[in-house]
Amino acid sequence: MRYILIIVFLVVLQPLHAQVETFTLEEIIARAKSQSPASKQAETRKENRYWQYRYYRSNYNPQLRLSGSAPDYNLDYFSNRQDDGTIVFQSREQINSYVNLGIEQPISLTGGTVSVNSNLNHFRDYNQDLTQYNSTLFNVMLEQPLFGFNQLKWDKKTEPLRFEESKREYVEEMESISSDAVDYFFAFLSAQINLQIAQFNQANNDTIYKIEQGRYNIGTTSKDKLLQVELQLLRSKQDVAQARLDMETSRLQLRAFIGLQGGENFSLLLPETVPAFEISYGEALDYARQNRADFVAFERRKMEAQRDVAQARSERFQTDLTASYGTNNASPYVDQLYTDPNNQVRANISFNIPLIDWGRNKARMQTALANQRLVDYTIVQDEQNFEQEILTQVRQFEVLRTQLEITKKSDEVAQERYVVAQNRYLIGKIDITNLNIALTEKDDAKRAYIGALRSFWSAYYNLRRLTLYDFQNSQLLYVPENE
Repeated sequence: MRYILIIVFLVVLQPLHAQVETFTLEEIIARAKSQSPASKQAETRKENRYWQYRYYRSNYNPQLRLSGSAPDYNLDYFSNRQDDGTIVFQSREQINSYVNLGIEQPISLTGGTVSVNSNLNHFRDYNQDLTQYNSTLFNVMLEQPLFGFNQLKWDKKTEPLRFEESKREYVEEMESISSDAVDYFFAFLSAQINLQIAQFNQANNDTIYKIEQGRYNIGTTSKDKLLQVELQLLRSKQDVAQARLDMETSRLQLRAFIGLQGGENFSLLLPETVPAFEISYGEALDYARQNRADFVAFERRKMEAQRDVAQARSERFQTDLTASYGTNNASPYVDQLYTDPNNQVRANISFNIPLIDWGRNKARMQTALANQRLVDYTIVQDEQNFEQEILTQVRQFEVLRTQLEITKKSDEVAQERYVVAQNRYLIGKIDITNLNIALTEKDDAKRAYIGALRSFWSAYYNLRRLTLYDFQNSQLLYVPENE
């Protein structure tokens, strides 16, 4: 009865002890993209760029403004020049109030502004007991630079490109997070497997040490070999302690990166299933040109260089036109302001033309043209470097797939060889040195296979980042949205 209770107790406790959550590579990547601090930062940058774009769009919409001053109180002495040239200082106590209601509409085609305004002025002089009102019932005003730089026109060309670039950069950032998640995943997985290897070697060396002790007791082995095995057992215990420390460190790093809350333990599953698909250089380059933010940035940078040349050209001289038409009136009483108002017509052309500037305008213009040529040359070089990076990644991916197949087969062969060597050692056909060689080759083959898996998946997610295309599922990672 006692043994039955012990068995039942162990059966109940076994699931509790085995409750260690396991994650696949895909699950770790999904968690990193949804809840990691890096993903939150990327989302915040995306939101920030969205509102910057909304601010740019608002520049083309009409603005309704209410402005004024109420009141402007003034109590002081002022100098008053008389007809005979003498100056008399007189006291004054006055109140001025002003309010204006206007709607303003930028003109993106010309860079000017048209506005409709209505305002009311109030003046009160306490010393003279004088009250006056002045009102512009309505006023239509045009402010137009002539031959000047039109910022609104150029913003219409560059800002949509900048916003489109930011949306693609967000997807690229998420793919970079995926690539980093792969590195953290395999860093922890390698530490996890190294601990398994160290624990296996410790148990194995403990068994070998006991066997060598038995052989030494019956005189079939030497003291030197026994001490060699004991030293190997001590080293394996040290390896277990170090491997456990490395695994806990990697676990904490992975937990911090993906934003995993809680202190529970977890383990990782080896991603041995490798998707079968081929990637051609031409296909990868086409997707990169179609989807990457860099190619949108190339166009934006060219446009900005052209804008700077246009701005330098427009700064040779400055001419502004201001014209307005409306009605206004003045009266001591507010209700009389709106009776028989007078026409209000204003027109003004101002200009500022440097006659001698000692080559200032020419230098500014030539600088802008030189910068434009530099941008063109730089973009050509950037395009070549980008194409070379795509070619290198595609070729490397093909080599890594072959390397993965070889290391996987080598791992299987090394495992089988070690079993054979262990059996031969137990029957005395080989010595401990040959067994250790087989053990080392087994461990190295396993680590090489894990390293090949890591390189393969890192290269795959790096290709996804470079092309914004999911080759495994044959779908775009970014689809442009209609405005």
